[in-house]
Amino acid sequence: MAKAPAAPAPPPAAEAATLRREDGDSVLRREGGESVLRREGGDRGPSLAERLAQRATATLHASPLHRLRLKGRQPLRLLGVPADPVPGDPQLGERLAAGRLIHAGATVMTRDLDFGGAGLAPAWRDHADSWGWLRDLAAWAPDRAAGAKVAEPLVRRWLARFADYDAVAWSALVTGRRLLFAFAHAPLILSSSDSGYRTALLGGLAGWARHLDRAAFRLPDGLAKAEALAGLHAAGHLIPMGEARVAAALAGLEKLLPTLVLPDGGIASRAPVDALALAELLIFSGNAALAVDARPAPVFADSLARLAPSLMGMALGDGMIGAWGGGAPIAAGALDRLAKGCATGTQLVRAGRWSGYYRLSAGRTVIVADAGPPPLARIAAGHAGTLAFELSDGPDRVIVNCGGDRGLPAPLPGPLAQGLRTTAAHSTLVVADTNSTRIRDDGALGLGVEEVSVSARSSEEGHWLEASHDGYAKRFGMVVTRRLFLSADGSDLRGEDALAPAVRRRLGRATDRAFDIRFHLGVGVTATPTADGAGALLKLPAGRVWAMKARGGPVAIEPSLWIDAAGGLHKTWQLVIAARTEKAAASVQWSFKRAGK
Repeated sequence: MAKAPAAPAPPPAAEAATLRREDGDSVLRREGGESVLRREGGDRGPSLAERLAQRATATLHASPLHRLRLKGRQPLRLLGVPADPVPGDPQLGERLAAGRLIHAGATVMTRDLDFGGAGLAPAWRDHADSWGWLRDLAAWAPDRAAGAKVAEPLVRRWLARFADYDAVAWSALVTGRRLLFAFAHAPLILSSSDSGYRTALLGGLAGWARHLDRAAFRLPDGLAKAEALAGLHAAGHLIPMGEARVAAALAGLEKLLPTLVLPDGGIASRAPVDALALAELLIFSGNAALAVDARPAPVFADSLARLAPSLMGMALGDGMIGAWGGGAPIAAGALDRLAKGCATGTQLVRAGRWSGYYRLSAGRTVIVADAGPPPLARIAAGHAGTLAFELSDGPDRVIVNCGGDRGLPAPLPGPLAQGLRTTAAHSTLVVADTNSTRIRDDGALGLGVEEVSVSARSSEEGHWLEASHDGYAKRFGMVVTRRLFLSADGSDLRGEDALAPAVRRRLGRATDRAFDIRFHLGVGVTATPTADGAGALLKLPAGRVWAMKARGGPVAIEPSLWIDAAGGLHKTWQLVIAARTEKAAASVQWSFKRAGK
């Protein structure tokens, strides 16, 4: 069997960091050492007290007292129109003009549209009730009059249907979004000469802001609360006499954002799609201040100064971010837009001591590795791909993860979406075809990875990354370690995946298990097995060739798939090294080496 070259010994240890999740909350604390800890025993999501509080809040919002609180002075106009930082889809706007409201794979004819009707998918309803379709309509409309002709009848119908509080249409998340879209696309919905319609719409905007004065602060910490507060902040700037509202919204954001945005710019959910959504939201809400010639509060720039470089650091050579945290890949255009909208430009973060994502790059080669634990169940659904990595050679993706469901324009079939979250759908080691972190029947993450130890080094020879996790310790009595070395010119990647007995395993003797190491290949990468069965030659779309070798198990070439940023499914291939432990231990060495320059 061909022998994979071992990685050179790393240089002396450099500065490291520890992340700890406190038992009482989801705050991360930096300490000395080299480990990332997930709360012991896992997390079962919102507590009974939190669920009861949510029910009490819903009851309060439906009460006559709350309806009285929504009444107040009617604004005569808006003070400004903020810019929407995200372009809409003109094709969807054109279809809306033709009478079809399309979102999340569902189409509803507007002539028959009952916004509160039964049978509408929750994602479609949220989009319709938040007026997100205004973004697409604005992208299509050849002029204001053409856009208003489509938008105003829909707004009239919505206002007639939801003049009073509705638990779905008036949810704090949806209401925050609706305010932002209404403000940014006011020319499409406030151009009517019908004074009754204008009064009803302006009164609605004011009433939604009064609703958020209380509802936004009752939400649990998370992106939903950020969207509600962002809409409230915009309302404070754009509806007259809103100074107190601006102050309250900023106080809420200043308290919330440090729990969402980690010190290195990662996001608590560990999903880049969430980080991008939050960054775009902050730009959007900050534009409300610019619309009235005010400077956005420092909390906006401070958060963006961390979010943007972290996202840039996760992009491979094609400018796209891969599928991490259960989210879909992020297209290069979204990152380009973010770079132009932030003062940080193309600055990037390489070492994610808090986020758990690490970037190794040399020459044309870029590697992004996941060396952090999954998020808590109360924060996000997450994925079970600990220690996976992606690799690119210039614009070609060589090694990838299969994809993700969150962030796609339309949902994937349930079994496929769940399958993409599994360990086997990531380029990492899988023991006994079992997820390193359990994915429960309700979709939440269960027990599994609690601790990830990380050490990263660099020298003139190249870059090292060593990480281990305990996801299989309690079930199988084993700890997984992955070591990566990337040469200084980027032409040579050497790795080792090892299993060792856990120090504190379950009572009884660990049973030897079969395991696989999977490397999912990028779209257009063809694989040819070597004669000895211990490797493969990979030909990239651009014509370059990489040679893969392994020691410790045979290399098979099997079918795989990849889901792109638009939700398209591509048939691809994967390299699979199959092996088995002996006395609960094993070591497999492998390498990927570029042929030529």
